[in-house]
Amino acid sequence: MGWLPLGSSEKPACPKPSADGAFEAPNRTNRAKCYEARDAFFECLDRNNILDSINTKGGVAAAQKACGKADQEFEKNCAHSWVEYFKKQRVVNYQKEQTIRRIEAEGGEIVAPQLPTRR
Repeated sequence: MGWLPLGSSEKPACPKPSADGAFEAPNRTNRAKCYEARDAFFECLDRNNILDSINTKGGVAAAQKACGKADQEFEKNCAHSWVEYFKKQRVVNYQKEQTIRRIEAEGGEIVAPQLPTRR
């Protein structure tokens, strides 16, 4: 059981279990706080030229040193699974952008797949 200081007006970011044991989904306000904290953390990483803050020891250490406070806010305002997802997705999106640039530089063309049409 965690302890909160007396008079604390902040709610913990962790979702509460409902009567049936499932966790409650975050509401619009909680999601907005999460996205703001994520964006602030990622802006800090961008300013410090850090891409991967989750998969490599060097990246984790650099992110903690340069953006530790923003990372704490991010983790406080978002569910753990969301934090992990967003950090991994940042790396995946970067790799995707680099692949697209490489293909275009080689003269290739990116064509979105089309769904089959009914006849």
